[in-house]
Amino acid sequence: MTQYMLSVHTVEGVENYMNEEAMQAAFKAVDEFNQELQAVGAWVFGCGLHPANTATVVDGTKDETLITDGPFAESKEQLGGFWVIEAADLDAALDWAAKGSKACAQPVEVRPLQGE
Repeated sequence: MTQYMLSVHTVEGVENYMNEEAMQAAFKAVDEFNQELQAVGAWVFGCGLHPANTATVVDGTKDETLITDGPFAESKEQLGGFWVIEAADLDAALDWAAKGSKACAQPVEVRPLQGE
């Protein structure tokens, strides 16, 4: 089995849900999706992230470490959360991503994790 990261993408400054009811429905759908992943043994880890403006970037590539507030990428599109799953192949991971995208009502990117 290969592990894949299913990344949920959001757009900064754009409301993801039309209203509170839509947001609560998405939370419920994501919880059900998580339970399905766990029930079939595909779940490795998953979580949502706080907004990108809460990020801190640490750059230790020079003689002195530089710490800056804010996200690394200066972009309106940001990572909003993710799942790490195990799937038999890319097609299976894409099927899970389609279900996850429907549940959270956001686009989901699929990327295989590198092996050990």
